[in-house]
Amino acid sequence: MSDRKVIRRALLSVYDKSRLVEIGKALHEAGVEILSTGSTCKTLQDAGIKVTEVSEYTGFPEIMGGRVKTLHPRIHSGILADQNNPEHLAKIAELDIAPFDLVIINLYPFAATIASGANYAECIEQIDIGGPSMLRGAAKNHGSVAVLSSPDQYDGLLSALKSGGYTLAERKQLAIEVFRTTAEYDATIAMWMADDDGFYEWMAHIWKKSGTLRYGENPHQQAVVYSANTPGIVNAKQLHGKEMSYNNYTDADAALRAAFDHKEPAVAIIKHANPCGIAIGKNIATAYKAAHECDPVSAFGGVVAANRTVTVAMAEPLSEIFTEVVVAPDFEPAALEILMKKPNIRILTTDLKKYGPVEGRLLTGGLLLQTIDLIDAEGDDPKNWKQVSGAPVSTDLLTDLEFAWRSVRAVKSNAILLAKNGAAVGVGMGQVNRVDSAKLSVDRAGDRAKGSVAASDAFFPFADGLQILIDAGITAVVSPGGSMRDEEVIAAAKAANIALFFTGTRHFSHA
Repeated sequence: MSDRKVIRRALLSVYDKSRLVEIGKALHEAGVEILSTGSTCKTLQDAGIKVTEVSEYTGFPEIMGGRVKTLHPRIHSGILADQNNPEHLAKIAELDIAPFDLVIINLYPFAATIASGANYAECIEQIDIGGPSMLRGAAKNHGSVAVLSSPDQYDGLLSALKSGGYTLAERKQLAIEVFRTTAEYDATIAMWMADDDGFYEWMAHIWKKSGTLRYGENPHQQAVVYSANTPGIVNAKQLHGKEMSYNNYTDADAALRAAFDHKEPAVAIIKHANPCGIAIGKNIATAYKAAHECDPVSAFGGVVAANRTVTVAMAEPLSEIFTEVVVAPDFEPAALEILMKKPNIRILTTDLKKYGPVEGRLLTGGLLLQTIDLIDAEGDDPKNWKQVSGAPVSTDLLTDLEFAWRSVRAVKSNAILLAKNGAAVGVGMGQVNRVDSAKLSVDRAGDRAKGSVAASDAFFPFADGLQILIDAGITAVVSPGGSMRDEEVIAAAKAANIALFFTGTRHFSHA
């Protein structure tokens, strides 16, 4: 025996009139009695569809510009009456109230209204009251009522009318969609009305599943990706290549952020969340060439991000290197054609303009939030640096120091980055002490270390880390300063006659 419930009576009140006439005609042809409100009712009547206006049924007019129209016991009793409960049926019969089998509601477009830049009063008027009340009532009573909250569900309605109504399982799924819709609606309003300092006493955000990944960081881990519907790597447009993996997403995000740390044309090459090359240039092609030269071995199988349109001059050498992902604001058509000859390379574009304002990390039992670490602190401006040793430096050398300082932000904990001519030449990262990071940066740089500059993401706790850089021939160093042994560190710099700058700002990253 089928558990489909025949639709005999329907209530329609929709802001979005998409396909309204079509479903109105389908309901009418199926012999369904239709009640409706305001403009919904008028649209149906103008199309020649028989419909009863809600105010006619309730005997109470729409008032306050439509603020009050469906908030009436005759409406809500018809929605909430459990048609499997004899007492409910007897009570509404006594009151001359007929139950509804179908409720179709979509809400005032609050999110779209605030996104449009409308003023406060206009936004307030787009807070729907009657709509969510009817949706929630019908969803609660899904044992008796089918409820539609989006025009996307109309094809299912047309099928249900042909099949004799919705099954209980189908009505339950529709109810789930309602509670998701009203939860999102209320959360959007609550967050909009709160003081927007980035840190709330109560916080909600809407994340919608945008895909299932083959696996997570490792093959035995399941993984999905959710979208916040904001610009960024998750919502980047993929133009070519295999599906993105979990690690592709994390590395592409890190690469994009590293490239956007710079104002000049910049390219970042990331492998396992760490840079194996960062460079700026007079154009994006020279930036890529310099970034790749930092560590060509590690760049194999890496992720490349550019903060400018990818040109043919960049695409040609890039196409010769095995690359997992390349992401940029745009690609020249000819550059895209070159890269698309490689079947597996993932090519993405994003309209991300800036990062922020906050970032978070899930922990067991909760969430950590912080303002995102951007290169915008007072100590990030070389004008505010304090030179504590060495002779005045040239403009070119100071430019390299600033590049190194901006670039070291992208390197993970205990980071040391060596740079020359606007390009990283050696990177030490992810070590549990600064001495090992200094050794690693020098080893990776090789002969290029001599004459380069260095940036450290945090202070030198002892002079030993700095001494490794000095012995390698580094000419100038920038670091936050602030160690209890700063005087020892400064003394080592003075003894070697190198320039040492303190920024007073730290860019240390554990993630």
